[in-house]
Amino acid sequence: MFKKLLIANRGEIALRILRTCKEMGIKTVAVYSTADRESLHVRFADEAVCIGPPQSKDSYLSMSRILAAAEITNADAIHPGYGFLSENSQFSALCRDHGIKFIGATPEQIDQMGDKSNAKDTMKKAGVPTIPGSDGLLSSFTEAIKIANEMGYPVIMKATAGGGGRGMRIVWKDEEVEPAWHSAKQEAGAAFGNDGLYMEKYIEDPRHIEIQIAGDQYGKVCHLSERDCSIQRRHQKLLEETPSPFMTPELREKMGEAAKAAAQIINYEGVGTVEFLVDKHRNFYFMEMNTRIQVEHPVTEEVINYDLVKEQILIAAGVPISGKDHYPTKHAIECRINAEDIHNNFRPCPGKITQLNRPGGHGVRVDTHIYAGYTIPPYYDSMIAKLIVSAQTRDEAIVKMERALGEFIIEGVKTTVPLHLQLMRDPDFRAGNFTTAFMNTFEIK
Repeated sequence: MFKKLLIANRGEIALRILRTCKEMGIKTVAVYSTADRESLHVRFADEAVCIGPPQSKDSYLSMSRILAAAEITNADAIHPGYGFLSENSQFSALCRDHGIKFIGATPEQIDQMGDKSNAKDTMKKAGVPTIPGSDGLLSSFTEAIKIANEMGYPVIMKATAGGGGRGMRIVWKDEEVEPAWHSAKQEAGAAFGNDGLYMEKYIEDPRHIEIQIAGDQYGKVCHLSERDCSIQRRHQKLLEETPSPFMTPELREKMGEAAKAAAQIINYEGVGTVEFLVDKHRNFYFMEMNTRIQVEHPVTEEVINYDLVKEQILIAAGVPISGKDHYPTKHAIECRINAEDIHNNFRPCPGKITQLNRPGGHGVRVDTHIYAGYTIPPYYDSMIAKLIVSAQTRDEAIVKMERALGEFIIEGVKTTVPLHLQLMRDPDFRAGNFTTAFMNTFEIK
């Protein structure tokens, strides 16, 4: 087992990883930018190293500074969390070259799944259903128009190196292709350094359902059931739950087997997620594979009593998994709490938290790094907490979440807590009647 692990991340996920390491008897090293000097993960780690100024490119995305911090502290493993360098094959390779274990996928696995065009081809070989689309990258917008007419509108153009909804454009007719092409390429190039685009048939009003998987170094793979991530705004997830109210036992088995096939064809090592779009007829199509821990992993942990971060570390240390698939025994919901003004186009609201009351009680979990007096910096993602509840049924979980949200008091900054309270009271959400288009017509009060 590892003796000392460096956490190459910040905020709630850094604290989440740190807690599991302490329970496993592993020493921890926190890295932080000058903006995060007062963050809890810095305070609770065994050692802490400042790696630069607030800008991510000079701190949390600086491979050389993170590797230098690992070497001066004699860390023998690095956990990247999610975001930042978690799916960077170059960083995974550098860790390997320096004799430091990267807690995540190998460089080869990241490359296979990180390029979405290549990932789609790999899934076809594995027999996993894929959305009809272009054969590789598009060479021009005229080619895009030709393929769109062959498939039929609507279509969606996507950045091959994309994520978080960037570099994506939905197109409904020929006249929209050229402007969408140029804007998507520009956005993709700026966000990812790669402006390659491919095209798919746009599945209208689908569910976004993902399957959590784990694979060890010996070829064994298991799935840990699904999460429904359909409640999202501009392709950014707001809320996740498991089991999905749209799922059937038969569909769960089919999607679970497809997710395992996806992992097996690349000899996947670690925990990861295979994401699917599911149409109204319960046909499902591969969307992408995330070769890292997910923001929403706690909802899975709560329904199957399974520490996914611990499993990541065990797999990286060479411990085999059981290979047994896992199924939910109760219902869990996660609300992402962001420091945003929901009445001002979700504008980020950094600033000082003057008062804080965390909800509690049976079946209530709060993953966060904030505290009264903490100043939310303006340089990073606006998510400041995750509120997770679990109960025996979905109806009970919704009632519990509504109660917990009412207790979650964060003063000094605006947050998305009021939005989630509205969601819990919405009759369509309570009935499980929603798709990825749900928030397009949701009236925020």
